[in-house]
Amino acid sequence: MSLTFLPVVPWLVLLLVAVVAGVLVWAPPGRDEPAQPTTARVRRSGLVVLLLVAATRPGLPGGQVDLRTSDLDVFLVMDTTVSMNAEDWQGGRTRFEGAKQDAEAIAARLPGAHYSLITFDHEAVTRLPLTSDAQALGTALDILTLETSSYSRGSSTTVAGPDVAAALQREKDAHPERARVVFYLGDGEQTADGALEPFAVDPALVGGGAVLGYGTAAGGRMRQTDQGADGYVDDPSTGEPALSRLDESNLQAIARQLKVPYLHRTAADGAAGIVARVRLDDSARSAASDERSVAGRVELYWVALLGLAGLAAWEAAATLAGVWTTRRRTGSRSGTEQQPPVTRPANAGGRR
Repeated sequence: MSLTFLPVVPWLVLLLVAVVAGVLVWAPPGRDEPAQPTTARVRRSGLVVLLLVAATRPGLPGGQVDLRTSDLDVFLVMDTTVSMNAEDWQGGRTRFEGAKQDAEAIAARLPGAHYSLITFDHEAVTRLPLTSDAQALGTALDILTLETSSYSRGSSTTVAGPDVAAALQREKDAHPERARVVFYLGDGEQTADGALEPFAVDPALVGGGAVLGYGTAAGGRMRQTDQGADGYVDDPSTGEPALSRLDESNLQAIARQLKVPYLHRTAADGAAGIVARVRLDDSARSAASDERSVAGRVELYWVALLGLAGLAAWEAAATLAGVWTTRRRTGSRSGTEQQPPVTRPANAGGRR
């Protein structure tokens, strides 16, 4: 069992640090400088040596480490319009809750992938650039909110297309070896004026994914999303609570353009099987299922850090003791110098 090293900086840098530190610690004092005690020099040399040892990251081989690797980029495109606040998912819950739950389930089923979160209402916004930090995705989903209902200006279900296309092309150019999948999560409701624009994404850039639809054809009432507001969004033409209805035809059109399946999501379906039911091309499937074990390594740098902490505490105590001793000497000397000289009367010792 041989000792191995994984230095945090190049060996030449460590050598230069050792030489400079040795010169500073053991250089002879100047003409007017007091000589350092040998104990202090040895202690400071020990600090330098232990720091350098820790920086080399010594270790021993041992054990196996299970790795889940994934050369996969996952783009989550999520609808954040007010209609996603309609309460027709899982018996009174909102569509938005269902979409966020599915997004978390997708991330859990694809460990090790890189994730990006793009949302859209009247415009598209990249909430999270591609990252391998699943916790960052979880945080982004936790704090994600819907557009404010009082400022809603209508939305297009395909408004995020150009942003998604640009992100896919950028990643293909930067990392052509990685596979890219797209999950679109929305209700398909088109409230913007004009005809529905195509979802302008080249399907050749997409290695798989799915379009996930939320809501019902019967529709659901939408709660207001203004801060502090209660109640439901009203239909201005009738004054009654407005209904938002799932539009599967728009979602199916997006799925055809991306060449991925469309899945109508309900609570009864459960979230665990989403990835198993979507299309993944060969490269995406391989990237999503790459699990392997590699030889482990027992790190030993912490032993040097423990010794370093002990010497650092000794150095701090010695420094404080030296400061205290110096102050006492200075104070004692000052008190002696401030005592007035003893004078004797002029006729002291004389005869009366």
